[in-house]
Amino acid sequence: MSDSTVLTKAYVEDILAGCPDRDADSEWHFEEFDAIDINAAEVLATLPGELDLSGLTDISDVIARVLSGRSGGLVLSGLKILTDTSAEILCLHNGELVLGGLTAFSDAIAEILSRHNGGLVLYGLTTLSDAAAESLSRSKGGLCLDGLETMSDSAAESLSRHNGNLYLNLLTNISDAAALSLSKHRGELQICGLMSLSDFGAKQLSRHRGDLWLDGLTSLSDVAAETLSRHRGRLLLRGLTN
Repeated sequence: MSDSTVLTKAYVEDILAGCPDRDADSEWHFEEFDAIDINAAEVLATLPGELDLSGLTDISDVIARVLSGRSGGLVLSGLKILTDTSAEILCLHNGELVLGGLTAFSDAIAEILSRHNGGLVLYGLTTLSDAAAESLSRSKGGLCLDGLETMSDSAAESLSRHNGNLYLNLLTNISDAAALSLSKHRGELQICGLMSLSDFGAKQLSRHRGDLWLDGLTSLSDVAAETLSRHRGRLLLRGLTN
């Protein structure tokens, strides 16, 4: 006998009956369910706003296709594995796609997800090949890779070409070559885990255009501080103690 907790159309409709106001800022949380029936998915696909189905540990192609037709955020952070077919379907979704449960995927999956439009949140990834970085750089919208602790210079060069906000908040250090590459990125750049920054790295990042978050730094040399003061855009250094 299955122990699954299935999200049904009847349950969804009961929730919606008490929520007459529905807009793009709405948030629909059903993460306590680890399965969903097709009728519930069809109702949820019509709702605006963010839909959280993080309890799902797998998803059929039929359900994925229904959910991919909705607009607004789609949170599927319970998925640990993504097949090529599921990725092909989900990349059709228009809105932020959160796949935080994925800790790794193939270069082929990265290439498929690069076609997604609306932002990718992949904070579970702990490694990223150079080929995958090159593919993901082509995705449209924000790109969150907050699970990466290290990144090759080649990956940094590829990600610098990403057109959208870029989040790399678990990196604790970057090479001077990576700083040079990331300085070319246009859009918000967050590297809040960065614990040290060379004078050369500061000089390069000062050329970045867009908001720059470096909240992990607790100190800067006088040269680095003076250089960063020339950054064009909002600069956040909230970790500085001197």
